[in-house]
Amino acid sequence: MDKNQTGVTKAFVLAGFSETPAIEAGLFALFLIFYVSTWLGNVLIMATVASDNHLNSSPMYFLLGNLSFLDLCYSTVTTPKLLADFLDDQKLIPYDQCITQLFFLHFVGAAEMFLLTVMAYDRYVAICRPLHYTTVMSRGLCCVLVTASWMGGFVHSIVQTILTIRLPFCGPNRVDNFFCDVPPIIKLACEDTFVIELLMVSNSGLISTSSFVVLLSSYTTILVKIRSKEGRRKALSTCGSHLMVVTLFFGPCIFIYARPFSTFSVDKMVSVLYNVITPMLNPLIYTLRNKEVKSAMQKLWGRSRRTRTNFLKAENLRLKH
Repeated sequence: MDKNQTGVTKAFVLAGFSETPAIEAGLFALFLIFYVSTWLGNVLIMATVASDNHLNSSPMYFLLGNLSFLDLCYSTVTTPKLLADFLDDQKLIPYDQCITQLFFLHFVGAAEMFLLTVMAYDRYVAICRPLHYTTVMSRGLCCVLVTASWMGGFVHSIVQTILTIRLPFCGPNRVDNFFCDVPPIIKLACEDTFVIELLMVSNSGLISTSSFVVLLSSYTTILVKIRSKEGRRKALSTCGSHLMVVTLFFGPCIFIYARPFSTFSVDKMVSVLYNVITPMLNPLIYTLRNKEVKSAMQKLWGRSRRTRTNFLKAENLRLKH
């Protein structure tokens, strides 16, 4: 990209949510609570899965631990900058940082889409082929599928990023969102972007929509194959948390990316849903509906309390002597 094309846009200005200091102070406190809750919830799930031998050896919980890690990464791509901008009137983001944020947003986001699809396959095997579950969903295959999810996200993001950085930017530099993403960035280009828009929409929109269709097909197949009402009830109970996560994540993504790059007034709020709210809710959804995870968390809490008590006793004995 020529220097004369980027002279005006060495930095972009993020629109944010409000220009009123009092409102932004309140939003800062609210989103800080969201971000801290996201970290606490997802780190707790990862620690629980890693510390419990039963959960750690289960393919489902191995995938759940990876999902929690992705949720942490996904939230961290945008939320820290958003929190900083609540305290900054200018809300500037350098061009290089903007492109970096865009890259990791699509990298982690697409990897999470693929991982959720893998988790749907895991539930299909567990419910429809229970006798072969441990053989089919071996740790080796799970590692391959998780790696493939990351690689798929990387390839997708590389395509989005290359198409974006090839565009010339020489005019307006105000991004109509609180983070850098393809739809608002492409609107600032100095040339006709119709073909690029079609390529990007077909890329992002195809991934989100096709993954969602595969997920729905998987769960529909599960329900069709199970004949008894009791079996369907158990299947819905087992897959209910996954369906909630899928709906919260894929719904907003399809709304944003599977349509032409036109702006709607609700786009920012929809972006908040899948960037900030969903990564925070995922641990809550899985723990509230899963007795094994709650039991393992109670054991982890009990071990940590005993460790702390023993440490304090040892310190008191040492001080006495």
